[in-house]
Amino acid sequence: MKGSRREILLALGCAAGAAAMAPAIWASVTQSAMQGMGQAPGQSNPVTPPEPDPALAESARKAMLEQNQKDIKKNVEKLYQLASELKEQVEKTDSATVLSLALIRKTEEIEKLARQIRDRAKG
Repeated sequence: MKGSRREILLALGCAAGAAAMAPAIWASVTQSAMQGMGQAPGQSNPVTPPEPDPALAESARKAMLEQNQKDIKKNVEKLYQLASELKEQVEKTDSATVLSLALIRKTEEIEKLARQIRDRAKG
């Protein structure tokens, strides 16, 4: 019994000592790593990304918005065409007795396209 208590106290003491020494060990490891890379301990990383040109960013943003506008118009035209085709199919069939698989697929395609238009419009 006494031996197991001693072992537990010894393990707790070692763990406490390691926890107390961890910050000092970590600091020395990072200092040596920074010196290995050719940097002084207090110096920051000399390689910084270049600042983006505001005029270039604005023109890219404008081009992206114009492309979105074109895509939305194209998708709306396609949506109108699909909805017209669906309307014609519904008028031709008696949907009270028969629900065509083609009708269901057409509605799913219309829903998908409508979601795409909504997502593009949101940005």
